Amino acid sequence: MRIRDWDKNLKVRLFGEALMNITFWMFFPFLTIYFADEFGKDKAGLLLIFSQVFSVFANLMGGYSADRFGRKRMMVLSAFGQGVSFLVFAFASSPWLDSPVLGFVCFALVGIFSSFYWPASQAMVADVVDEKDRSHVFAIFYTSINIAVVVGPILGAIFYVHYRFQLLIAAGLICMLLALILGKWTRETAPQQSYVLSEKGKWYSFLLKQVKDYGIIFRDKTFLLFITAGILAAQTFMQLDLLIPVYTNDFVKNQQLFKWGEWSFHVHGEQAFGILLSENGFLVALFTVSVTKMMLKYKERNVFILSSLTYAAAIIMFGQTQWIWGLILAMAVFTLGELMTAGLQQSFVSKIAPEQMRGQYFAAASLRFTIGKTIAPISIPLTVWIGYDWTFIILALLAVLSSFLYWLMFALPEKSRDN
Repeated sequence: MRIRDWDKNLKVRLFGEALMNITFWMFFPFLTIYFADEFGKDKAGLLLIFSQVFSVFANLMGGYSADRFGRKRMMVLSAFGQGVSFLVFAFASSPWLDSPVLGFVCFALVGIFSSFYWPASQAMVADVVDEKDRSHVFAIFYTSINIAVVVGPILGAIFYVHYRFQLLIAAGLICMLLALILGKWTRETAPQQSYVLSEKGKWYSFLLKQVKDYGIIFRDKTFLLFITAGILAAQTFMQLDLLIPVYTNDFVKNQQLFKWGEWSFHVHGEQAFGILLSENGFLVALFTVSVTKMMLKYKERNVFILSSLTYAAAIIMFGQTQWIWGLILAMAVFTLGELMTAGLQQSFVSKIAPEQMRGQYFAAASLRFTIGKTIAPISIPLTVWIGYDWTFIILALLAVLSSFLYWLMFALPEKSRDN
């Protein structure tokens, strides 16, 4: 399915979200280092865990709201909320005020509003795209994000240190611009009967209805295993923004990346991380669509299992080297694990979700990321308590356990059919 044949909603979003993502990735990768320096690794890890707890609840509420109040409305409100949070964050890092605490609160709020945005945006794709084309469309959006991951950190490595205030201002204004674009040029796509405002009744009736709806979802054993396996796998790929920048900052010291005659280029921790992150984004942007097409030829079960095992291999490779080229090789393997399921996971969710509950299914499915991101920062204080070697080993074992749960997830329906 070519982009020119897409629904207008998707074309508008592809442009607007790409602009926002590039600005966001100019500073986001460096925030873990910033908070670790300001609060210490122990406290920073625990604070990051605490901030993600709110995102878990916001994510579930976002899925419910997308089904009840509409995809467009939730996306506009979420983008505007992110914009306000970024502007306050800028004030907390301005020439007039330097408050890491206020900055952290704003960082947490950005995560909460993102959790409201995500289920609605994914449900909108499922609303307007036929099932046979969804993997391809999800892959295109994923590619767009990772183009931002390539461009953003490169620009961030140049501007972040000296222009953090200006970058945060730009991020806030662009989020507000996205809200205006979505409000003006997109239409509502939720099924008409699904986004009726809450019925008359007690003030807490909508909450009870939400709990009931999610209860139905979580009684699906296959879907529950999908979420659990995803949470375990997330403990490896979430380290891209958590453990890996801290690891490179601690161990990559003035290493020669390459030499040309008498001229050579050396890298330090933050530069090394920027290179690894850009490598990941570049490979994803280049190969997501082609790898997704390739993976469609194989059984979903085998793809999910192999992806988790590839993550396990990559995280072990990271822990066994401090050499910049060894880290670059580990990142290539890491990215392969990511690409295997880039388009398949969202398509898998949309395939099993009832039309009137798509927002909630996508919200429940994204618990893989929100709960995963809540737990993942524990790796930072773990490096203090048990050291880097054991931390990387534990992460690899969790990825292996994830592959077993994926196998079990597909085995259950097969057993049901046999019986």
